[in-house]
Amino acid sequence: MEIQMKQLSFLHYFFFFFALIITGNQLVQGSSNHHHHHSHHHHHRNLQQHHGNRIGVSKLFVFGDSYADTGNNRRSAGSWSMPYGITFPGKPSGRYSDGRVFTDYLASYLRIKSPIPYKWRKIGKEALRYGMNFAYGGTGVFNTHVPEPNMTTQIDFFQTLIQEGAYTKHDLSSSIALVSIAGNDYGTYTGNNGTDEGLPAFITSVTNQLVLDVKRIYDLGVRKVAVTALQPLGCLPRSTVVSSFQNCNGTQNTAVNFHNQLLQDAVVKLNNSTKDSAFVILDLYNAFMSVFNSQKDKAGSLKFQNPLTPCCLGINNQYSCGSVDEHGVKKYGICNDPKSTFFWDTVHPTQQGWLAVYSALRGSLDQLYH
Repeated sequence: MEIQMKQLSFLHYFFFFFALIITGNQLVQGSSNHHHHHSHHHHHRNLQQHHGNRIGVSKLFVFGDSYADTGNNRRSAGSWSMPYGITFPGKPSGRYSDGRVFTDYLASYLRIKSPIPYKWRKIGKEALRYGMNFAYGGTGVFNTHVPEPNMTTQIDFFQTLIQEGAYTKHDLSSSIALVSIAGNDYGTYTGNNGTDEGLPAFITSVTNQLVLDVKRIYDLGVRKVAVTALQPLGCLPRSTVVSSFQNCNGTQNTAVNFHNQLLQDAVVKLNNSTKDSAFVILDLYNAFMSVFNSQKDKAGSLKFQNPLTPCCLGINNQYSCGSVDEHGVKKYGICNDPKSTFFWDTVHPTQQGWLAVYSALRGSLDQLYH
């Protein structure tokens, strides 16, 4: 694909902010607020009331990164330390949030339990019942600086399970796959001293590989594959800290739109080549933006006090959410109420943030049944 030079001006600063996407550093002053635990017993019940029966979908297979991982990362990962998981399940569970992540909401929409992480696959036949989550936080379509399986390897795991007879053709034909990409390939590109000039070609290579990945999942027998568009990376707290969490970085978001446009074009072609429109894009970009831009709920009260301000921050740029020093002293601050914030840390939404995104995506999710 020819990239015109004028597009490089949009991309010029794009790659700088990616540098810290998959590292542990935060760039912000932390708050010293105390946090409180909140009851969410009603949470799943309300979700279940939103929709009727989801006939025929029995399993969810998940591939990708920290926006979808529910516990695959090794125990030394930040997602296994306090205060991650304080809202749900009340302790760290390997999710990069205070509670549920997008995978959990999609499973609830499908009226199944969230599929178990791949690393727990040997706990018995019942474990396979709702599908499987192969996502690992920090990974990408290519290798990243996080030493966990990339998407190709995740799909290899899936293929091996199929070859071993864990899932039948019927299981696969009545299942849905979620493919989550949140930008870690670009953080790695920057960390490896990738250039501005090389970035458009690299974005093209990422989206090309992503298309090969989703087609491979389909070819293994999954009837519907939902792939996420990149979220507005210029609105992550990592990027908005320079404006005291007031403004998104438009240059970065323009570049994200380039990734998303390439993905959109490729998925249209894929669907034209399959008789059943098997591929659906879940537009995280517009879902995030619609949440940021529609701040008032029906009662007129603010959904999120400032949607770009994260709840949990390191006390300075040496520390991140969950950091402790060698004496076990906390080196992060946390907001009073995670339900009032969209972002949990400088990259990941809160449970309440994911609920808002899920609600914004409801129309797209209905395409999974057409």
